Amino acid sequence: MTISDILSNEELRRHEFPVVREKIFLAHAGVCPIPRRVSEAIVNYAQQCTLGDQEALVPAMQIQKSRELAARLLHVKPDEIAFVGPTSLGLSFVAAGLQWRKGDNILIYFDDYPSNVYPWTALAEKGVQVRLMNIRELGKIRAIDVIGQVDENTRLVALASNHFVAGYRIDIRAIGEFLRKRNILFCLDAIQTLGAFPTPADNVDFAAADAHKWLLGPCAAGILYVRKPVQEKLKPTVFGWHNVHCPNYSAQETIVHPTNARRYEAGSENLLGLVGLHAAMELLMDVGVENIAAELLRKRKWLVPALQQKGYSVLQADAPAENASGIISFHGEGSDIPALHKTLEEANIITSLRTDRTARRYIRLSPHFYNTDAELNRLLELL
Repeated sequence: MTISDILSNEELRRHEFPVVREKIFLAHAGVCPIPRRVSEAIVNYAQQCTLGDQEALVPAMQIQKSRELAARLLHVKPDEIAFVGPTSLGLSFVAAGLQWRKGDNILIYFDDYPSNVYPWTALAEKGVQVRLMNIRELGKIRAIDVIGQVDENTRLVALASNHFVAGYRIDIRAIGEFLRKRNILFCLDAIQTLGAFPTPADNVDFAAADAHKWLLGPCAAGILYVRKPVQEKLKPTVFGWHNVHCPNYSAQETIVHPTNARRYEAGSENLLGLVGLHAAMELLMDVGVENIAAELLRKRKWLVPALQQKGYSVLQADAPAENASGIISFHGEGSDIPALHKTLEEANIITSLRTDRTARRYIRLSPHFYNTDAELNRLLELL
């Protein structure tokens, strides 16, 4: 199945993405509706679970295959993938699991999504100096900004792959290569690109992303990546039968963890969620992430100037293709943005209402590959 197949065949589009039958859904940077095949995978598994052991009914090796799919999305190895749930939890595991030293500092962006702020600011209680990145424009973080704001005591840099309002994608590889040379750890909140744009984590030490945005999966079926050489440095902060050696379910005197990323999975997996995540990743692999990225940039290329022609200001309107994303946030001087958001919602056009630190309100658009130009033109008509 290709993007062209979906966009040129309305019957197929409605079959694969039932939400389009009733709504124009342009809020994938928030919480997505799940595709038909993801829903069916969950329903079929749930029905099977009425007949026996839930764990035994998961197809043999499916969890391992899910690790392989997640690893392909992140350009890493399967034994570096753990399934721990929400992005917030994965990032918190990283913040809490490292052994911090007196004098360490970390560099974060305070206007990032709170899930990628609070786990780090909480470290101030341990004596870690939390440095707030100085950026001129909301969300526009360049490699040069990182290079100029770390020093010999910087232990870790925590950034989002794409700002949740501005829609500016960072250069993961350039930043990662610089930090690796300086022996500075790099933690990535990947939720706003994974599934929509290539998100290479081979130059990253840690990455977390839940499935409920661009991955088109269920909530709390998230991925945690921990680079193999740093797994011994990141101590598990939760313990259970699944991540501590316990032959025949008998507790041992010594805590011994698996030698891979399963060391961060303390107990039973969220199997319903992982079944859905697996189906979602298979769908994305079928379509092709590079193809999805190209389609999102194609939409953006004509939608941004169309919004500007209507008098709206678009955040990062001139971002180059390598930094642009599927997130398009706009505002208008004198416009009642909350009222406009409500008007769109009443017309079954689903967008997100967002606010920056200055209290400026934005309508955030985040269409996915299956949204048609006709749907976006309907949005423009109402605006």
